[in-house]
Amino acid sequence: MDFNLRKFTSDAAAAFSRAVQFTGEKLGKAEKTELDAYFESLLQRADITEDHTKNILNCIENYLQPNPTVRMEEFFYEKLDLKKEQRMNNAELLGVALTNAGNEFGPGTPYGICTAIALLKVGTVQRNIGVAERDFISAAAVNVLTPLKRFIEGDMKTISKERKVLTNKRLDLDACKSRLKKAKSVQSQTAAEADMRVAQSEFDKQCEILKLLLEGVQAAHTNHLKCLRDFVEEQMAFYAQCHQYAADLQQALSGIVNSGDSSVPLYPALQDENLEKSKNLLDS
Repeated sequence: MDFNLRKFTSDAAAAFSRAVQFTGEKLGKAEKTELDAYFESLLQRADITEDHTKNILNCIENYLQPNPTVRMEEFFYEKLDLKKEQRMNNAELLGVALTNAGNEFGPGTPYGICTAIALLKVGTVQRNIGVAERDFISAAAVNVLTPLKRFIEGDMKTISKERKVLTNKRLDLDACKSRLKKAKSVQSQTAAEADMRVAQSEFDKQCEILKLLLEGVQAAHTNHLKCLRDFVEEQMAFYAQCHQYAADLQQALSGIVNSGDSSVPLYPALQDENLEKSKNLLDS
């Protein structure tokens, strides 16, 4: 109990001393230890990297999932570590709608078998595009979003924490320097000098710790470049796959012609065939 009380008293005294020093600096009545130019450049680079990484991360998330409600839902599922039920994307929903329509339309309807074939073919391709989109989003989440989030929530949080520690150590050091200047007796000067040496040592040690972390931001730049390359490659593969699906579909539909009120089949032999046969053609 006594130990906790002493610790509380010591922490309160340190916090008060830092507050006095900080206020004095803001009012121009106290000197402030400045960091060297190299250290300041490291801090500036870390700040710029963090700001742009957050912006890029947010934009990629919006690109992969434009619906803000779904993004919020995914955020809560992720934080609560719950398994989210997979839902169809827009391309898959379109594919289902077209396929359902194709199953309903047949030779005995005004639409005819050719329209049924076309609907089924387009519906299948749209669902394939939806699956490709889902795979692209999953790959981008693993190879791009996860590393960027790890940098923001891991590396930058550690740097931010150590920066606060350095600020406190710097305030302690400057408070000791201020007390040394105000000391009049030999005894008070000796005590202030001893406190300043300890504060200087702790400040220098914290500077080295933070400097190592800040210099590691360069490695993060290299990792971010890899993420960017992965994203471009995944995006290129996705669009190439969609283009191939569309090209094959266009060629498959080129032989389907509708004439007047009746449907003209892709092949004359199909005029007396039923809709089930048209579904088999879809898989051929």
